[in-house]
Amino acid sequence: MQILKVGDSQKAACEHCQSFQTAILQLKDVPFSDGNGLAKNVLVGVCEGCGQVILMPHQSTPSVKKQYEVQRKALESRVPAHMIDILNLVSFELSGGTEFVPNLVKFYLHSLSNNSICSSGIAAYLQSELAQGKAQKRLSLKGRQVSEQMAQLKAMTNIKSTTDLLKGIVLKIHDDLLVNRDENTIKQLKSIVAATA
Repeated sequence: MQILKVGDSQKAACEHCQSFQTAILQLKDVPFSDGNGLAKNVLVGVCEGCGQVILMPHQSTPSVKKQYEVQRKALESRVPAHMIDILNLVSFELSGGTEFVPNLVKFYLHSLSNNSICSSGIAAYLQSELAQGKAQKRLSLKGRQVSEQMAQLKAMTNIKSTTDLLKGIVLKIHDDLLVNRDENTIKQLKSIVAATA
């Protein structure tokens, strides 16, 4: 395999120019093909005519794959067992199985971080009796935006600990879906369950 370096050039098809063009190899930030996130500082071929990325050398694949996997890295925390029971019960009530739990928590994380569900009372839940207990079970979330949304929500709520924030989210879910039954949110989540079942 030929190893290319910054400044090298190759001929490649450019869809934008609709012709073969010279691609000059440069280090650039390139969006992932699914449109979620960027691979940063990757060696790619840039069309000399239009400036679009038209070539990615094979040697760049491991770097892109590594950066893609980092964005999907699991966020894990240990919480009291009764919190997992709450999430399982809510999922059951929504007609989703226990496999729906991560989606439920990610829905709330997303909705709280963009304020489509109010995040102002999250810290207050940590003072409740349900927030107490020995952390015995693991809660794991995967997704490209999970870490970013968690950081954003930490800043919004002034809760520094990931575990405390997850406890607050679980107790918000408990309050919204089991205690005070927010019918609009329940309807949205039932639609998501139906679409992913």
